[in-house]
Amino acid sequence: MTEDTATTDDDIAPRPEPTPPSSAVPRASTWTVWTLFVASLGVLALTIRGGAGWELSTLLRVDGLTAVMWVVVTFFSGIVHSYSRRYMAGDRDIERFFGRVFGFTLAVMTMTAANHVALFVVAWLAMGLLMAGLIGHVRDWPQARAAGRIARRYFLASTALLAGSVALLAWATGATTLTGVLGGLEGVSGTVGLVAATGIVLAAIIQSALLPFHGWLLSSMTAPTPASALMHAGFVNAGGVLLTRFAPLIGDRIVVMSAIVLVGAVSALLGQAMILVQTDVKRKLGSSTIAQMGFMILQCGLGFFAAAIAHLILHGFYKAYLFLSSGASVERAAPKDAAHTELGFSGIAVSLLTAVGGGVLFGVLTGKATSLTLNSGTILTLVVVLTTLTAARDILQRSTLPTAVRFVSVPLIVLTAIGGYAVAFNAVSRMLSGVPMTHVSTEMTPVHYLVVALFIGAYLAAELGWLRSSERLYVALLNVSQPDSTTVLTSTEEYNDA
Repeated sequence: MTEDTATTDDDIAPRPEPTPPSSAVPRASTWTVWTLFVASLGVLALTIRGGAGWELSTLLRVDGLTAVMWVVVTFFSGIVHSYSRRYMAGDRDIERFFGRVFGFTLAVMTMTAANHVALFVVAWLAMGLLMAGLIGHVRDWPQARAAGRIARRYFLASTALLAGSVALLAWATGATTLTGVLGGLEGVSGTVGLVAATGIVLAAIIQSALLPFHGWLLSSMTAPTPASALMHAGFVNAGGVLLTRFAPLIGDRIVVMSAIVLVGAVSALLGQAMILVQTDVKRKLGSSTIAQMGFMILQCGLGFFAAAIAHLILHGFYKAYLFLSSGASVERAAPKDAAHTELGFSGIAVSLLTAVGGGVLFGVLTGKATSLTLNSGTILTLVVVLTTLTAARDILQRSTLPTAVRFVSVPLIVLTAIGGYAVAFNAVSRMLSGVPMTHVSTEMTPVHYLVVALFIGAYLAAELGWLRSSERLYVALLNVSQPDSTTVLTSTEEYNDA
């Protein structure tokens, strides 16, 4: 009979530090991307100083949207490049990985600056194919190869929809540039405009992984963590950029805008609910991305395209950090009940005041709630109030700080965050002032009232505990959030190799 021996931290051999890659490709591409970031800052400064954009022949046009996205994309790519030099050290395909990340960066920069319709579509296609390659980077895993194939099918469908829509508009207007197409929309028939707008919206929601096209994102967890960070911080945001670029086409069509509102709202609510049934870190982050992209598209549908761009920038910073630090949140520990403090009357009052104050601050600083009548700005402000109320109550319940400190610090933190968002929104709005129709006044339809009811109902379901007590709802959320079975790593050895 042998005696069991306990394993201590001293008995575990430390994992050796990975050796830096000998190839010059990672170093060269990293320095090149950071150089592009510095150059993008210069372009941004020139755009701020000059106001309007400028065209480089018929192929490229640099405006406020281009300058902002160049800075954001090159910054995120620079962070991913720098992080990957250590993370991917020892990978036999490291040159291919860095080549795809760098190529993806150039494709996004080209897409945001493209003026010729053919170049725009080609850049959109290249962006998708390169990301699909990153998702399937680990060629030894059949799951990774399957995930790459699934993503590629979605991205090819998105490109086909975009190409067909842009070709239809080019034929109807006789123009081969985006500025020419958007400037000639008055001569496009209603049917042609509606078909083209529908195709562009579908292309956007596929790329942003909104329901029911979210399967590729939940099946993409085989991607290396830096690639996941780039995907969730940059790639999925392309849907918002696409809708903003084609705002003159979709902004005047109530049916299309209402459909965007409904799809965005449903994706935001279901994505947030799906987080509750996930068991691993990356899939939780994926569900969170679906929710955030839903909110971004919802803003587009409400006519606040500049707000959607501000949201995607802030979400990109937040999600890139979460993915790149996701390894630190994984522990081999038994689950414990989270600390839970009863709020009492004072806590409820603080939560309500924080939510109302946050809504008022949000409406005043962004100008989205300047009327007592229900409009698109009021709806967005109501969503902010409900979100703030839920967040404030959750923080107050889980915080271990003394009561007095909690009651003071939580409103201060929440209101500061809302104020920071307002600053970002106003800065982006000024940058996009030369981009057509970055703010559209939308009419209220029955869909808007339905969305209000959905958000209020979702808040009550969470507040009354229905989300956690309903077995049927749990199963439904679990089913809708399942990745493709061929992309799931099923053994401990496969996870350890990751």
